[in-house]
Order: sequence, then C-alpha cells, then structure tokens
Amino acid sequence: MTWQPELDELRRREALARALGGAEKVARQHEAGRLDVRERIEACLDPGSFHEIGAIAGRASYDANNQLAGFTPSNCVFGRGTVAGRPVVIVGDDFTVRGGSADATIREKPQMAERMAMEFRLPIIRLIEGSGGGGSVKTIETTGRANLPGGVNSAYGFYLTTASLAVVPVVALGLGSVAGLGAARLAASHYSVMTTSSAMFVAGPPVVARLGQVLDKAELGGADIQTRSGAVDDAVATEAEAFARARRFLSYLPNSVFELPPVVASGDDPSRRDEALLGAIPRDPRQVYKMRPIIETLFDRESVFEIGARFGRPIITGLARLDGRPVALLASDPFHYGGSWTAEACQKIIRLVDLAEVFHLPVVHLVDCPGFMIGLEAEKAATIRHGVRAMAAINQCTVPWCSVILRNVFGVAGAIHQPAGRLALRYAWPSARWGSLPLEGGIEAAYRADLDAAPDREAALREIETRLNALRSPFRTAENFWVEEIIDPRATRPLLCEFSRLAGPLLAPGAARFAIRP
Repeated sequence: MTWQPELDELRRREALARALGGAEKVARQHEAGRLDVRERIEACLDPGSFHEIGAIAGRASYDANNQLAGFTPSNCVFGRGTVAGRPVVIVGDDFTVRGGSADATIREKPQMAERMAMEFRLPIIRLIEGSGGGGSVKTIETTGRANLPGGVNSAYGFYLTTASLAVVPVVALGLGSVAGLGAARLAASHYSVMTTSSAMFVAGPPVVARLGQVLDKAELGGADIQTRSGAVDDAVATEAEAFARARRFLSYLPNSVFELPPVVASGDDPSRRDEALLGAIPRDPRQVYKMRPIIETLFDRESVFEIGARFGRPIITGLARLDGRPVALLASDPFHYGGSWTAEACQKIIRLVDLAEVFHLPVVHLVDCPGFMIGLEAEKAATIRHGVRAMAAINQCTVPWCSVILRNVFGVAGAIHQPAGRLALRYAWPSARWGSLPLEGGIEAAYRADLDAAPDREAALREIETRLNALRSPFRTAENFWVEEIIDPRATRPLLCEFSRLAGPLLAPGAARFAIRP
C-alpha cells in the first residue's frame, strides 16, 4: 500500500489548475496579444525557478459519489521564484477566470503573497489584469450579500497593499484592463509599468458612461494618459519589455530595507573624464542644452534607469550606478520650463527622495533650477504647497547627498538643492549662476527708478546687467566659501565615484522612519 492514488489525484487537480479558465478563454487571451498568467510568471522569472503555492485552491463540484466533477481554479496565481538568482514573491491575476474579479478569487492567496514578501523580506512583483481581486456587481448575487468596503476582510487586504512599501521593493505591471482594486494595487508600488495596449482606471467605460462621458478604454485610462498624469511610472510596447523593466528595477535595490543595495562590477573606469563636458553648457544662459547626454557620461555606462519620463518633465529621476554602486538620480531638465519646479515635478521629487530613503540609496542631484514655476496656472496647481512638501522631503532624508550645480540656482526652489542642517557634498561648474532672483526680469523691478530716469533705458539696463554679472561670478561666492568647490566639468565623474565610495560606510540597513507614499 502506498499513497500513489492520492498523488495521482493531486496531479489531476494540478492539471485542472494549469488549464486556467479553459482552452477557449486562454485562446481569447492569446488572440488579444496577451499572455496568460502562467506564461507571464515563467517569462518574468528565471527559467524553471517558480514554486507555486496554493495551485489547487478554487471552486470544486462533486458528483453523487463524492468524486470531483468539476473544478475552476482561483484566479490568483502566486509563489516564489528568482530574478537574476535573487528570490522574489510573484503574484498574478488570471483574467481567464471571471476577469480577475473577486467572484472567482480566494482572498487569502493575494494576502499571503504580500505577507510572505514582508515576513521573508523578499521583493514582490504583481502582475495585474482585471479588477485585481476587487469586486463586481455580480458579487452581490454570487455571495448573497453586499460587501461592506473597508470591512474586516477587505480592510486587511488594503492594508497589506501599502504596508509592504515600507519593507520590500514592490513592482506592479499593468498587463490588460486594470480597474478598481487592481488600479490601486498598480499605483501602490515603488515602480509601475503598463503595456501600451493596456488601460487603467478607477472605474471602466461602462460606469463612466453614466456620467455622460462616452470613452473607450484608451481614451479613459490608456498608457498615454496614465504616464502623463503620473499614476503609472512607465509604459512599454510589449509584455516582454515590462518584465525586463521589472527585473532591471529590482537590480538596483536590496531584497528588503534590512539589507543594503547590491554593488556590482562596473567595468567602467571611475576616473574617466569626458572632454565633451567642457562645452556641455552654452555660454549664453538663454540657450538650452540637453541634460540626458550629461547624465549618460557621468554615471557608469548603460547603468541609467530613468523613471517616469513623461510626468513632471522639468525633473529627471531614476536609478544609476557609480563604480558599480547604486544611487538615486535627480536632475533638472532645462528643456521643460527651463527646469523650473512645477507642481508635478515636486511630486516626482518626493517619490524619488522617499525611494532613496527607504532603500538606502545615496542621492546625486544635477542642479539647474531657476526656481518654482510662476504664473496663473502654477498658482492654480498649488505649486508652492507641493514645493514645500518637496523641500520637507529633501530636508527630512538622511541618506548621503551630493549636488553638482551646472547652471541655475535661484529662489526658494533653488535653495533646496541639498538637505539643510547636515553635511552634503556640493560642486559647481564654472557655468553656475545663482542668486535670489535671475537678473532677467529682476533688474527692472529692483532698478525701476534708475531705468525710468535714464535717457537711454536699454543702455542703462545693459550697464546694470554687466555690473551685476561681474559681481555674481561664482568665484566671488567661492571667496567667501559660500560654495565649497568650483570644478572642471571633466572631473565630475571621478568626484561622483569618490562620493559613492565615501557614502558606502554611512549606509545602514533597517527600516526608514517613514515609507514611500505611493
């Protein structure tokens, strides 16, 4: 006598679970250009590394002899696997079973995935399609009662969705139509990406149509809308690209806050000096320049991972490496409002600084900030409110910080180019210029009486501007040690690599005082 009959039954049930919602539903998924949940998991993880948990959980029916007559698996598939050899938890929605809604899920499965990630201190990857375990109107009929949002059962799931942000890296991929709780799970992450054929919304087109807004999925919540609004970080054309982005994002971060970011072999000379940097900033302050080529040459080659490129565009944020050590990257982009901090840019800064604080990443800030965005639209967007929140985030962070002033530092926003009240390294290029206000526009306000009395207003304006430009030379500031070092731009990479080495011993594993706010 052996237990082979029971093992045979187990294999039969596992085969039924692998069939998902049935051949027809799976074929429909493929015809729409989307992988099924099991294919997604295999493509996202290292080959053959997936260990599933709760595979045979679902809804079963039995015949008169108490033999299994039918089985529909839970539409949540989760387990452990590896990414580049590092263990992770992965949880995916099965759209082929009731569109991923709560009618066909077992709530303990996604909850256990989140708990496992936190308690085993492993990153978690969420593959989201449908309502992500959320309910539908049909739930009332299938359960015989109406669910109370925020009740004991659902509240715990909501809590876990955000609690993990304080402990482990959370990556969320939107791979189809994502609504309700699914949208919340996508947004509640350290990094989110959606495919260009997918869509995300609080409520889908049929519900929104009741408001008189007749929109298709792309018009309501397509990738263009969600990446420009900042609700989702990035969008890619294919699911394969989404998996690659998830894997790469995790490569910069520790498994949890109780570890330090992984250091890798760089292969790029930390002493490398790029001659092109000598002319990277135009002498004419009115002439714009491109920041991204400067970023690419300062950090380890092919190590820059930009996040949220379409949102808050006066600011560039992301992750990068210096001599193999991960850092958080914050840089101005003068191509958008001259690098002025808009309300959206300030929100983007907060997310980046929070991410750095939670996962012990030193921050490198490439500065060209003429101040906060001004004007009526800026006031309507509450720029100053978002601005002071960004200022608070920078001042509250404790990770090592290094700023390089490339050009402008003006006004209140310029003042917060590094944390106040503690040591931060700061370098300035010879192209740097600073003050309470830019001379352009400021002279007319400060010297109005002189200009009005001058026989030649334009000549007087040029004379005052020339005089003040001589006085505001960065060398004058350096004389008083108000700026610590003016450097040859070509020396920037060696100095940044030195900063990353100096920062290493200062990094301490452990929980941050606060979690990133999604």
